[in-house]
Amino acid sequence: QVQLVESGGGLVQPGGSLRLSCAASGFIFSNYAMSWYRQAPGKEREWVADITGRGGTTNYADSVKGRFTISRDNAKNTVYLQMNSLKPEDTAVYYCRAWGTINNYWGQGTQVTVSS
Repeated sequence: QVQLVESGGGLVQPGGSLRLSCAASGFIFSNYAMSWYRQAPGKEREWVADITGRGGTTNYADSVKGRFTISRDNAKNTVYLQMNSLKPEDTAVYYCRAWGTINNYWGQGTQVTVSS
């Protein structure tokens, strides 16, 4: 069956870095664009970044542009989110999403907490 499993979250101090991973299985990974979203307590889920199936195009929310980098390794069926210069307002549960022409899949999320 389809699975998206995020990992790499944790507690980090402001200014620190984390790299999130999302391992995919059960579908043809390279046929799907991938996105990262996040949801902070009491807020709606918001889009963070996305990358096309072959990795040629990336897009970022203004709030993370210049600090976060999305990438993918189609040989490993994995998408990454490198997060640098983290701020307390980056605290949220981070989710990956796979989206194709018809289907749409979500992972279960990984918690990122930025606090001193």
